[in-house]
Formats: sequence, C-alpha cells, structure tokens
Amino acid sequence: MIIHNQKPNLATLLFAYKGTIISIIWPKVLFTVLLSSLVVMTHGTLYDYKLVLTATPFTLWGLTLAIFLGFRNTVAYQRFWEARTLWGEVLVVARNLTRQTLTLLPDLPAAQQRVLSYRAAAFAYVMRDCQRGLAIGEEAAALLPAQELKELQDSDNAPNMLLLRMSQAFVAAFRQQGVDSILLAGVEQQVNRLSYVHGGCERIKSTPIPYPYILMLHRFVHIYCFLLPFCLVDSIGWLTPFVVCVLAYTFFGLDALGDQISDPFDTQPNDLALDAMSRNIEINVRMLLGEQELPQGIEARNGVLL
Repeated sequence: MIIHNQKPNLATLLFAYKGTIISIIWPKVLFTVLLSSLVVMTHGTLYDYKLVLTATPFTLWGLTLAIFLGFRNTVAYQRFWEARTLWGEVLVVARNLTRQTLTLLPDLPAAQQRVLSYRAAAFAYVMRDCQRGLAIGEEAAALLPAQELKELQDSDNAPNMLLLRMSQAFVAAFRQQGVDSILLAGVEQQVNRLSYVHGGCERIKSTPIPYPYILMLHRFVHIYCFLLPFCLVDSIGWLTPFVVCVLAYTFFGLDALGDQISDPFDTQPNDLALDAMSRNIEINVRMLLGEQELPQGIEARNGVLL
C-alpha cells in the first residue's frame, strides 16, 4: 500500500475539485449566491417590504448549527472509522489463514491450498457486494468453486454462508492430513474473527443515524443560508454574495460530508474505498501463495494506491 502524504500547495487548496465535496453541493451554493445577488439588487426589499434582520440571531443560530453539525459529523466519523477498522481486520485474517494453510497443511496439494486461501480473498468481495446490496461480482466468482458460488448466490446472507463453507473446508483438510485438532482451533479462531467483522459491518449498515435528527439539520442549514443575505446586505453591501458563498460552502459542505461518511459502505467519493481494499486483500493472498501474475492495484479515491 502506497500512501501519498504530499502537502497540497496553495493552488490545490483553492482550486482543487477532485476529491472534494463541491460536486455534491455546488447547486445549493450557486442558488444561495444567486439569491444573495438578488437581495443586494433589491436592497433586501420583498414586495415593497424591507426585510430587516440583525446579526444577533444569526450569531446564535450559527453557533448552535455549528455545534449540531460538529456532533453529527463526529458520530458519522466514528462509524466510518469503525468500518475501516473492521475492514483492516479482514486483511489481517486473510493473511493469517493463507499462512496457516501453507504451514499447517504443507502436504496438501497446491490446488487445494489455493482453493482454501482464495476463500479468504473472496470473502472481502462477497462482503463488499453484500453491504452495497449487489449481487456477487466477477471478482469473487473467479476465486470460488462453481458449486459454492451457486450456493452463495442463492443464499440470503452470502458472507455468512461462505464462512460456513470455509470452516467445513478447513475441517475436512485437517482431517485428511491428520493434523492435530488443536491447530485446527487456531484456524477456526481466524474464521470467527471474520464472522465478527461481518456482524460489525451489518450493525453499522442496519443502524443509521436517526432520520429526524438528519432532517432537522438539513432544514436548519438551508434556512440559515437562505436568510443570511438579508442580514448582511445593509452592512457589507455588494460583498454579501461572496461572504454568503463562503459560509454556504462551509455549512452545506459539512452537512453533505456527514451524510457521506455516515454510510461508509456506499460508493460516494468520501466513503471507504472497498474496491481498492478488496483488491489489496486478493493481492496479498496471491503473493503469499507465490503467484507471479498479480491483479493490478486500484487507486483509491482518497489518494491511496492499493
């Protein structure tokens, strides 16, 4: 895994588009700027009525809004980081199972060793597709026996079924080779860790942040940004659209970013790079097996090459 830690220069900080939240929020920010321009041209007059708003309520509203957004984004990031930690566990377990297959079952034919090890790599792809509500993809299909793939496709919980087949395959292999059952217990412990990971991801996926809380924040952010020009027009005049643009970008951006990372298994720009992580797991398994032709890594959206 290669991580690019280069610090962005001034031009990147000001004008970067890729990897930012701008693609999501620009229609809202543009509408707010156009509304601000209209307010400036009419001097805050609406149907011959001068709408006068002072800075005091907006100061209190802005402080409250910042606190609520900060709290929600903290909770969202905790979900994101827990999901990332769980997926990191999959990589560790896949390496462990492959190493144990090679060291504890050295007399097993190479083809059987590959089948046992490939299941650990396939688990990442199957769990990714399950979390995204998709059918099992080609990556997992290429790593699993045809009959087993058919069973997973017919199952309501494919990752759980794959774990069952994984345990059964290890038990059969250890009995075939006459290996001590104490060593088998260590392998089964690794499979249990995968079950724990799958359960943790299911918990995150099935327990979203309460909808009324999210709805209240969305409404509060929009009302605040749409009323802000009427507060600023009398004090800063033609600078109102610029100031409103900066504040709208901040609040709309924090709101949208919290939405994205609260569901870390989705495919939005700031979600977990599950495609890249799954491919990285497969590459690690194949490297331990001594394969020379490895799949090409995928560049993650956050600048990480896996």
